[in-house]
Amino acid sequence: MIQIIGTKKCKETAKAIRACKERTITFQFVDLAERELSAGEWKSLFSTHTPLSLVDSESAYYSKEGYSYREFDAEQELVEHPQLLKTPILRSKGRVHVGFDLQVLTEWGAQ
Repeated sequence: MIQIIGTKKCKETAKAIRACKERTITFQFVDLAERELSAGEWKSLFSTHTPLSLVDSESAYYSKEGYSYREFDAEQELVEHPQLLKTPILRSKGRVHVGFDLQVLTEWGAQ
C-alpha cells in the first residue's frame, strides 16, 4: 500500500490520488490539514531526505511567514508547521518520494 501525504487543496496531491484510483493501486491519504504526522513518519522522511530539501520554498506560507529572509532549523520548523512541506509525499515499505511521479506510483503499486 502507498501512503500519500498532502492536502486536499494541492493539485499535485490530487494528481497522485487520481492516478492511484485510475490504476486501482491501494493507497492511504493523509491530509495534513486534518492530522499531524507521527514521530515515526517524520523519522522516515528525515532519514531519506534532508529536512531542507522537504521545505517548499515556493509555497504561500513560506513567503508569507518570511522564511526566505531568516535562518531557521528546517527539521524543527517542518514538525511545527507542516504547511512548509513539499507535497505530495509518497511512502511505501520504507521508501519515500517527494512530489508526484507517475512512474514511482506504478512501480510501487505493482509490488
